[in-house]
Amino acid sequence: MKVVIQRVSHASCTVDGEIIGQIQDGLLLLVGFNREDDASVLSKMIRKIVNMRIFGDEEGKLNRSVLDIKGEVLSISQFTLYASCKKGNRPSFIEAAPAEQARMLYDQFNALLEQEVPVQKGVFQADMKIDLLNDGPITIVLDSREV
Repeated sequence: MKVVIQRVSHASCTVDGEIIGQIQDGLLLLVGFNREDDASVLSKMIRKIVNMRIFGDEEGKLNRSVLDIKGEVLSISQFTLYASCKKGNRPSFIEAAPAEQARMLYDQFNALLEQEVPVQKGVFQADMKIDLLNDGPITIVLDSREV
């Protein structure tokens, strides 16, 4: 499982011209699953994400988590995180989880995440337009194999 974490001042997801999810101060998560992933990776990734200290304290030091600031999360499914560009110019997505497996894991991930913080979501397999203001900018790539 890979998650791109972006600290945002605001973010929204639009599908077919309609805003599906939007947040203010918090995290935009781009979430992708590998074909070898199962539900065992979800809890440790969520624990890492919600406790990651990437928000400033009174002194401007990165000492606060999304929990500490009572922030929100916008979660977007992103199979392209598993793109392989080793051969040619057209990415291969063979390492990405098949849609049925990824949808199940993405839904479980969001349900568990909602127990920790308010979560807005995109639409799985939809053509989504994401608007965000990256705050910092702070962007972190989290890989379950390295956590």
